Amino acid sequence: MTPEVDLAAPLRIEDLRAARDPVTVVAGPAVRDRVSAGRIFLSKVLGDDRAVYGSTTGFGALVGYAGRADLRDQADNTLAHLGAGHGPDIDAGVVRATMLVRAWSLARGASGVSPHVIDALVAMLGTTFVPAMPRLGSVGASGDLIPLGAAAQALRGRGHAYVDGVRLPAAEALAAAGLRPLPLDGRDALALVNGTPLTTAALALALDSVRASHRAVRLLTCLLADLLGSDPQFLDARLLAAYGHPGAIDVAAAMRRTTAGLTPSGSRPLQEPYSIRCSPQLLGAAEDALRYVDGVVAADLGSVSDNPVFFPDDDVVVHGGNFFGQPAAFAADLLSTVVAQVGNLAERQLDLLVDPHRNGGLPPMLAAGPGRQHGLQGVQLASTALIAEIRRDTMPASMQSIPTNLHNQDVIPLGNQAALRALDQARLLRLLVGSLAVGLRQAAYVGARPPTASGCAAVLAALVAAVPPIDPDRPLEDDVRRAAGVVEALER
Repeated sequence: MTPEVDLAAPLRIEDLRAARDPVTVVAGPAVRDRVSAGRIFLSKVLGDDRAVYGSTTGFGALVGYAGRADLRDQADNTLAHLGAGHGPDIDAGVVRATMLVRAWSLARGASGVSPHVIDALVAMLGTTFVPAMPRLGSVGASGDLIPLGAAAQALRGRGHAYVDGVRLPAAEALAAAGLRPLPLDGRDALALVNGTPLTTAALALALDSVRASHRAVRLLTCLLADLLGSDPQFLDARLLAAYGHPGAIDVAAAMRRTTAGLTPSGSRPLQEPYSIRCSPQLLGAAEDALRYVDGVVAADLGSVSDNPVFFPDDDVVVHGGNFFGQPAAFAADLLSTVVAQVGNLAERQLDLLVDPHRNGGLPPMLAAGPGRQHGLQGVQLASTALIAEIRRDTMPASMQSIPTNLHNQDVIPLGNQAALRALDQARLLRLLVGSLAVGLRQAAYVGARPPTASGCAAVLAALVAAVPPIDPDRPLEDDVRRAAGVVEALER
């Protein structure tokens, strides 16, 4: 059954996930009434000869000059100069989530947009049509201008787009999807580009992925402790209450539920390495940070990130900076830091697991026949490369402000770049999760003790059902991805 999203209801991350494929988007009477009211108000304002940015003026640093007299011609004036993007096309799922976020924002009725623009976005999301959006070119101020400009042009039948995964000239893609080119005037065009839906969508999807990986690492840490026979006192409720941090308290409580019944082997050191002993503190700090990002994403998903913003009931048009994606920029940079440290934890746990000096005497690299076979050796090498890639790219984007646009945009947030980078890193973190999961499954095969906690046994059983033992050696890329999906699905 095709998922349904109601533009009159709050927008959720689940809706963004669903929009990767064709989705039924509902714009009911309440939405149509307020969008129509906003459009009627725009006509009134223009009839009163009031100045409205983008309708009666040029754009950006050229706001002091008059725009084109014909409102339909003003759409070209808005969009043509934004055709300056570079780099690869953005992932189709992110683009479609972006268009859903923009549809929801425009459906608030505060953007002065024509109702037929909402209709076109609704129709597009019901097909496999995906505008081709360039990755590079946005600074996240005045909105995600260049990528959104490419999307608006694709909806008009200009530039390029995808249908069923095939890249085509946009006019051909529209015809193949059964869509018509979207007519725009200057206000419609500006409303499509002058916001932060790409930043919001990328951050929301990155958060969703990182949360799944965070839960998975928590479960895998419990399984690691049980297979090794660790003493679970590092999860003691009194210990974490004395620590006092809410995230750590909650993470440890979840880990105690998974490890309930864990019996120490008695052969491990009194104190485990930090990658086990300090895991509730590390994952707890990550949880606290993720809760902050949760709040930013929730606010962004409910935001009108436009300029100007129309308030028909008050008979005012307010010009300002709601398109300035600073909250998302800060949140995305924080999310990147979380990815780096949670990924580092998973990589260090895998390193411990393959080392016979620390893993309780299991074979080196967990090889079923060391020398004749190599077990996790390739997976560990790849994990080292993955964490290095993540850590190398964790420099905050939000501190890189560079004045541009004749100093009209004299400070910029670069939220778009931060959010897309966080999404890239989230995908790498998932591979680290899968690598650790494959290692734990193999440890059970080459001699680790059976889990003593029923929660840990359930995690291992799910992995055993999905991933065969490594005996003999084989390529493991698919196993890593499959194992990540198995563990992430356990507490969805």
